[in-house]
Amino acid sequence: MAVLPVDRLEKIEGWGGAVSSFGYVYRPTSARGIEDVFALARETERKVTFRGSGRSYGDASTGAEHLILDLSRMNRILDWDPKTGLITMEPGVTIEQLWQYIIEDGWWPPVVSGTMYPTIGGCLGMNIHGKNNFKVGPIGEHVVSFEMLFPNGETTVVDRDTEPELFYSAISSFGMLGCFVKVTMQMKKVYSGLLHVKGYVSNDLHGQFEIFEKQIPESDYLVGWVDCFSTGKKLGRSIVHQANYYKPNEDHFPAQTLRVERQLLPDTLFGIIPKSVLWVFMRPFSNNAGIKLINTARYLMSKSPLAPISYEQSHAEFAFLLDYIPGWKKSYGKGGLIQYQSFVPKEQAEEVFRRQIEMCQAEKIMPYLGVFKRHRLDKFLITHSVDGYSLALDFKVTKKNRDRLWSLCAKMNDVVLAAGGRFYFAKDATLRKQDFEAFLGKEAIDTLVNLKRRYDPENILQTDLSRRLMGQ
Repeated sequence: MAVLPVDRLEKIEGWGGAVSSFGYVYRPTSARGIEDVFALARETERKVTFRGSGRSYGDASTGAEHLILDLSRMNRILDWDPKTGLITMEPGVTIEQLWQYIIEDGWWPPVVSGTMYPTIGGCLGMNIHGKNNFKVGPIGEHVVSFEMLFPNGETTVVDRDTEPELFYSAISSFGMLGCFVKVTMQMKKVYSGLLHVKGYVSNDLHGQFEIFEKQIPESDYLVGWVDCFSTGKKLGRSIVHQANYYKPNEDHFPAQTLRVERQLLPDTLFGIIPKSVLWVFMRPFSNNAGIKLINTARYLMSKSPLAPISYEQSHAEFAFLLDYIPGWKKSYGKGGLIQYQSFVPKEQAEEVFRRQIEMCQAEKIMPYLGVFKRHRLDKFLITHSVDGYSLALDFKVTKKNRDRLWSLCAKMNDVVLAAGGRFYFAKDATLRKQDFEAFLGKEAIDTLVNLKRRYDPENILQTDLSRRLMGQ
């Protein structure tokens, strides 16, 4: 086996910081550079792992002793038509680059995550969803076509009409089939840089479901925050935020509100304290007592007569809540965090989520953040979506709780699977091989394996996640 240069060896972490491995990192700027890495993999008998900005919480973009193909330098906008909203870009373009490029022409990405820093290639590999999944589906539904480079040397332009199986499989394939080198997407026309936002407070978990079912027909976006520390009749108490686009001519000054400067998140708190240092002040509260206090205060403030019921927010303010405090994850300490997100059909969702919260409370391993969303079905092969709901739970990881936390997640998996639920690889760090096989089913797995034999016959593309879940 050929020896790789030591200076390429880097520690690669999942975004949550709870999982990591060492790999040999290469950062190509063109498709030719990707081909060179594939050739090097054959020469050195190594595997290749795709990585963008590394925003998956777990091990989806890490690969122990693999060649890490970091695509963040392939970040050019190749074509933009402000009349139609069609844009063509390289896979390393981030959501931040995308929205800043198009917004002053009156467009916005149709689907974004809670942070603006993932790359488009990574977004398609995981087929991300947003706070509007119930209405517009995942990001893949807004892709017109893509060009993909496969390890077998083929380069193919794919759209949903000419090659539907490959289209719906490559998007969502978590980097197992090939590399997106060019993507064309349809953007969303907007008529203001602002959104109408309303807040609703629920005293318990059931009330949150009722709010969602009532407000979905009238909403462009809908998301809930859940207090997982609340117990008894108040278990699952929550705050729900609804957002709607401005209609044409409703904003009298759209040229001003659509400016990039009006969307930028502030760098300081109250115009004084740099947000870059706020995580230091958050750390003393990153424990059960501190988070319980913060959750209680947030809930009570939302119920206060002084709390605004309706207000305006910019698109970026509403969409990118995870970017408000730079480096906030450092407040969790050296062990980092994991996010456990499950997707459950609407008929069973309330019972499953209630049981999950009760299981966490019984084990005394508490989620520090709970986020609630509504979803719809889609046609993608490795889909996490259901006609139902998801609950995402953030857990602090420590040396003392790590084994117990992974065990708790396994027990919650069993509850989710019994209800016909699903999981999402962009968030996962704990799924077992049997969980992967149970929620995807034999037909989907066989389709993925057959496509992989066709486009990656040497099985070059692997990640720590794929080895954990597929054994390869």
